[in-house]
Parts: sequence; C-alpha cells; structure tokens
Amino acid sequence: MELAFTGQVIEWRGPSPYYFVPVPDEESADIREVASTATYGWGVIPVDARIGVVEFTTSLFPKDGCYLLPLKAAVRKPQGLSAGDRVAIELTVRL
Repeated sequence: MELAFTGQVIEWRGPSPYYFVPVPDEESADIREVASTATYGWGVIPVDARIGVVEFTTSLFPKDGCYLLPLKAAVRKPQGLSAGDRVAIELTVRL
C-alpha cells in the first residue's frame, strides 16, 4: 500500500524528545484496513518512508485511532527539520 500526504512535525517531550509526523485521518483509516496483515505486534506498522531525498525504514505507532510516523535525527537533521515544519511524505506499508 502506497500513500502520500503532508503533515506537521511535532515534538513529543519526555525524558528524551522524540519527533513525529501524525498520519492524517484518511490515510490512517486506509492503514487500519490492512493493519492486521501488516503489524508484527503491539499495533505497530512497518513502513518504508521518504521525505525529500531521505528514504528510511521505520514503524508507525498507533495513537488515538491514527498513527504517528517517527522521525529520527538521521532523517530530520540532513533536511533541517524541526517541530512545526510541514513536510511531504511518501509512505509504503510493508505487507
């Protein structure tokens, strides 16, 4: 399953900060339709993602009926991304 969307980088403050892009409602609904065949446990969904020229592999985290795309420093720093930035994302759910 391939998806494309735009979202805003958010910072999750905790013992150490984490950065995510919330997957919009419509795309989250599409992911939920295939979640049972894609998840490898705890509701996380393995994906291949692309932001700009940076491609990476990660897992979506379920949150309040939607999903969060985690952004490691290796993804954010080359593109100068920080909380509040809007980004275009291409996402492939690994089934």
